[in-house]
Amino acid sequence: MIRCLLFISLLIHATLAAKAPNAGQKAPAGSPTKKWLTLNGQEPLVIARGGFSGLFPESSAYASDMAKSQSLPGYAFFCNLQLTKDSVGICLSNILLDNTTTISMFYPEGQKTYNVNGKDIRGWFALDFTADQLLNNVSLTQNIFSRPSHFDGALPIATVEDALGIKPDKFWLNVPYDTFYSQHKISMASFVEKAVRFASMNYISSPEIGFLKTISAKVNKGRTKLIFQFLNPEETEPTTKQNYSALVKNLGMIKSVAAGILVPKEYIWPVNKNNYLEAATTLVTEAHKQGLEVHASGFANDIVLPYNYSFDPTAEYLQFVDQPNFSVDGVLTDFPPTASETIACFAQNNNGTKRRKGLPLIITRNGASGTYPGSTDLAYKQAVDDGADIIDCSVQLSSDGVAFCLDTIDLNSGTNALSQFMPKSETIPELQAEAGVFSFQLSWDEIQNLKPQIQSPYGTKEKVYRNPANKDVGKLVTLSDFLEFSKTKAVTGILINIENAAYLASKAGLDIVKTVTSALSNATYDKQSTQQVLIKSDDTSVLSKFRDVKTYRRVLNIKEKISDAPKASVDEIKKFADAVTVSKDSIVKTGDYFVSGKTNVVKEMKAANISVYVHWLKNEFVSLMFDYFSDPMIEIASYALEFQVDGIVTDFPATASKYMRCPCNDMDPKANIPYPILPVEPGALLGLVAPEAISPAQAPSPALQTSNVVDPPLPEVVKKNETSPPPSSSSSSSSSDSTNSGSKSTPAPGSSEKSSAFANAANLCLSLVAIVVLALLAN
Repeated sequence: MIRCLLFISLLIHATLAAKAPNAGQKAPAGSPTKKWLTLNGQEPLVIARGGFSGLFPESSAYASDMAKSQSLPGYAFFCNLQLTKDSVGICLSNILLDNTTTISMFYPEGQKTYNVNGKDIRGWFALDFTADQLLNNVSLTQNIFSRPSHFDGALPIATVEDALGIKPDKFWLNVPYDTFYSQHKISMASFVEKAVRFASMNYISSPEIGFLKTISAKVNKGRTKLIFQFLNPEETEPTTKQNYSALVKNLGMIKSVAAGILVPKEYIWPVNKNNYLEAATTLVTEAHKQGLEVHASGFANDIVLPYNYSFDPTAEYLQFVDQPNFSVDGVLTDFPPTASETIACFAQNNNGTKRRKGLPLIITRNGASGTYPGSTDLAYKQAVDDGADIIDCSVQLSSDGVAFCLDTIDLNSGTNALSQFMPKSETIPELQAEAGVFSFQLSWDEIQNLKPQIQSPYGTKEKVYRNPANKDVGKLVTLSDFLEFSKTKAVTGILINIENAAYLASKAGLDIVKTVTSALSNATYDKQSTQQVLIKSDDTSVLSKFRDVKTYRRVLNIKEKISDAPKASVDEIKKFADAVTVSKDSIVKTGDYFVSGKTNVVKEMKAANISVYVHWLKNEFVSLMFDYFSDPMIEIASYALEFQVDGIVTDFPATASKYMRCPCNDMDPKANIPYPILPVEPGALLGLVAPEAISPAQAPSPALQTSNVVDPPLPEVVKKNETSPPPSSSSSSSSSDSTNSGSKSTPAPGSSEKSSAFANAANLCLSLVAIVVLALLAN
């Protein structure tokens, strides 16, 4: 039955893809041809482990079909071979079926202990069950918690025949446990010998030299390449009884039995105990000298990558395929779309394609704060080097009136203030619920001696930390230094963020608006129009103070999560602002980590000629919905092309800049780009999930109310000797002064973060349509 359904899926897929413009065409004439340092000079091979196993259960029909539609032409489907009791081949990586299937539910007494390559392992093994038992009862599950569990129990185990039925461009059969199966009188070699007679297998690999020797005489080496798979260096190869770390030094012997090698990526780029890259080995160069292809394994988007990559998986692929002196011949990945976009769009594009008009501005959040502590000299320098359009300074004031850049008024967030000034820590409900050491409590001399601290938004709960080597480097900068730096570097523009103006005026005797106005004037930003100046605040009374400088663009920061922007509210905004910043959750509807739809907020704002900047994008995979494939490039593409924002606020400007300057963001069919980075289609992926597997929908966020737009006038600035010390309290309840001081309520917490263009778009939509057809027919 499954083979019949797959045939229907492929028929629909092939028909629509054939109708799509430019489907299957080569790069346009006149476009530069890339020269690769692979063994054969061709582009590296994208090898999809079990199809798109980073999203769907390994080797399932969904995973196989999505890999076919979302990979570069010529990709390979990678099947890890296991055999049933009656010698039927199935595709599963783990020898323990309970790690990737529901077998324990159907055969609870089926556990056994076997010695596998010298280690006793207990669980459910394929060789204890017939094909009928597995295929008619057992279904697949995801075994990695960061991946969707919504498809668990819905898809059957795939046989080798099923996987071949998808008709992948190339087929790679990996045989990991020949010795183990031979000990139990089941022959992997016999299965493979029969399989190659009836199907095209482009690659056969194994970590066992004995198997490769056995199969060598039984395959046509002109059509099938034999590949030796290296396992972890200290594991023992069953035939020679040598560690793989010793065998890697004997490539000449490997050449006698194989045409190439498949190695964990750490064999090429070692990673130290602190999770940073060490110098590359010479393995690729040495293997190529022997005439061996080198394929690297272990690529996935949803793992903590070495910190060198700043959580950008495309940066890791580039490290392997775009070196000045070598390139691997293939990458084995759970996320074939990311590998494909890297090879097609980012490799050999170091100088960057000229940025296409109409794409969003790249606006930093405290500089390159994903790489260095935010609001420091190093973060701002890095942001400019990374290609940011607008660099930002959230202005804070010291007790002696010096303006400087820091994300919040609480010095505990971004510096080591608490360890240095513990006695000054207090709770000020008008500013925040938590106790803090506030900027207006310390002089600039005291503040500039603090150590900045890099902020990891997913460090506490998910244990995903940012660049520990740079966790406390750099120094805080004054507003005047920031403005001078911006002019010297001739950035496209600056964004000045002003908050807590009412409180500072009425309780601390500090006039932040006047301070900023004077600093901008002293730097002559009010007398020029070359560089954009954005004034951002959540307080309309602050924005009104800057209305007379016509070259300034005023930006209202809407902190609340909203589902709609009625015309009356938008009309009020228009009186004070030229643009708004809104959270991702105010643009995209989400549920169960899927993108379920989009709001009308962007459309409603743009109808009034109000620009929309989305706040804020991060690279960490835990911040990304499943629809984005754990790939920040897909999220950026979605906000640029599907949600059509005017600016992207990000901690990682390098990633946004890489996307904006790549050749794959043009959806015009005349562009004929080789591989488009497609935006998500809201609700498409969620539509594949069975209704019973979806959590109940949450109530929608409120619409933006007119009463929440306009703030009361700013209070007079009291004299220093008239200010009373702020109340010290451990209570998190709001004070009645909060309304009088003009501060807004804390926003409700958001939801969880976690070919040609048209040919590929058709392929993606069609894969999802085909999958729906499969599901309907299966029912």
